[in-house]
Amino acid sequence: MISRRDLLALLGAAAVFGAPVVEAQQARVYRVGVILPGGPYSLAVDGLREGLGELGFQEGKQFVLDVRDVKGALGLVEAAAKDLERENVDLIYAVTTSVTVVAKRATQNVPIVFYAGVDPVAAGLVESLRQPGGRLTGTHGHYADLVAKRLQLLKEMMPRLRRVVTFYNPANPAYEQSATFARDVARRLEVEFVERRVASVEELRAGLRALRPGKADALLAIDSLMIAQSELIADIGRAKRMPAIFEDRGIVARGGLASYGVDYYATGRLSAKQVQRILLGADPGHLPVELIDRVYLGINLKTARALGLKIPQSVLVRADEVIE
Repeated sequence: MISRRDLLALLGAAAVFGAPVVEAQQARVYRVGVILPGGPYSLAVDGLREGLGELGFQEGKQFVLDVRDVKGALGLVEAAAKDLERENVDLIYAVTTSVTVVAKRATQNVPIVFYAGVDPVAAGLVESLRQPGGRLTGTHGHYADLVAKRLQLLKEMMPRLRRVVTFYNPANPAYEQSATFARDVARRLEVEFVERRVASVEELRAGLRALRPGKADALLAIDSLMIAQSELIADIGRAKRMPAIFEDRGIVARGGLASYGVDYYATGRLSAKQVQRILLGADPGHLPVELIDRVYLGINLKTARALGLKIPQSVLVRADEVIE
């Protein structure tokens, strides 16, 4: 049995040594690896920073981000994911379904928080939205569904639309789900949907520059490679007088004709809650996948005039943002 004197000595030692231990625990800096395809997806990283800050996590004090921007080269994701796990990051934030699929396959133990535009259950990322059941959870933006709506918007803005071209990377495991929606609505609208394979940013640039008037009426961005290069596509589209519609909300302010999709910045802010909870010990398998149901329609009338388009009032009244 411990004596009163010994007990007091132990309590005194705890008082002396306990505070530094608590301070050391509080001073831990979590390492978060980030993998993204580049382009407008970087806004999700900005949103993640903002969201973590709002939750009391200061960058440099409570967390640091190790960002791996593969700039549209999906083939670099596997090496980036393995490297981050080898360096013992506490968590990986993966932006887009295609990046997440590869990151999951390339790693063994590290938790992953994702943004997925297509159904994460169908993509094999989680067992269910309510109970992910593994080391992954994240946000889901119904991107595949929106592909069909973007094609419908193109048809409303261009009643004589007959031929739409998209470029895709065959290595993207998420492409087929989105393309299925596009093919179905194209048949209903009596629009030819042309799919061209490209394996790199260089091949995409070459394919865009090779487009000739009459070969396509408009461009539809589906694959993450195209979305990561949205500014290039908008520039070439204007030069060739070939309208393009995007998911990225910000591209309209930068000269794109139209966008209909989620706000990547808001998506990153939403992901911050899951990231923080996992860093503090929560099991990702028990954190439900968050659904993003807010989408934005943006129209750039200046670009429309340059392309010789008159946007119907029925489209303009539905827009969240119209740039004159």
